[in-house]
Amino acid sequence: MENTSPSATTAAVHVVLVPGFWLGAWAWDDVLPHLRERGLDAVALTLPGLEADHADRGSVTLEDHVRAIEEAIAAAPEGVRVVLVAHSGAAIPATVALDRHVDAVDHVVWVDTAPVVDGFAMNVDVEGDEYPLSAQWDEELEGGSMVGLSEEQLATFQERAVPQPTGSMRDAAHLTDERRLDAPMTLVATAFPSTEYRSGAEHGVPFLAGLKEFRNLTMVDLPTGHWPMWSEPERLAGLIASAGTPETADGGRPAAVGEDS
Repeated sequence: MENTSPSATTAAVHVVLVPGFWLGAWAWDDVLPHLRERGLDAVALTLPGLEADHADRGSVTLEDHVRAIEEAIAAAPEGVRVVLVAHSGAAIPATVALDRHVDAVDHVVWVDTAPVVDGFAMNVDVEGDEYPLSAQWDEELEGGSMVGLSEEQLATFQERAVPQPTGSMRDAAHLTDERRLDAPMTLVATAFPSTEYRSGAEHGVPFLAGLKEFRNLTMVDLPTGHWPMWSEPERLAGLIASAGTPETADGGRPAAVGEDS
């Protein structure tokens, strides 16, 4: 885990930023300054096996990722609001961490992803110990998920991405505390509008099944690609900050893009 929070101040809100597949804490570098400008403390995680020099990705499990998130939640100062932010495939360990620590998490922000249901696994058929970005790069480009990224950002992504440990993809989420279903949440829909998220859930898309279970979830559209931490870092930070306010955490609507946040 890489802690990138400022050490000199204690903010009223502690944000835990969890990147998706292939990414480390560096993925949030453009978002962190905007969070700090809004008075929020933050920690960006590099999940186990996503270190550039990790020697044995085959030994990394979903449980390892969950524990890293649990540790970051537990590290928040007493009395400080905790906002858990998960991007893409990090939704799986983040949902498990929420399930185990419902009382400790005040709000969850899903960045172009969604909370999962009990028993969900990302890809039970993936082979080998590692799943490299190259295995999906062309599909991501053709599918439009890279919208809004400059050539420099694309090059940095390819250069810094590391293979995803396949244990984190094969292992299933085990959820036991139904109180998670009432946890305040915001889903920031970027590569697809929120209406398509709802439609996908209604049509049985497994990754979106949680949208039919969770009862305190607000959707906000931020039209861009799948990587808004690079294409729209300031707006994404504003939505995260809005989700961290007591009014929002109690069920209010986050400020939409373009509104003051």
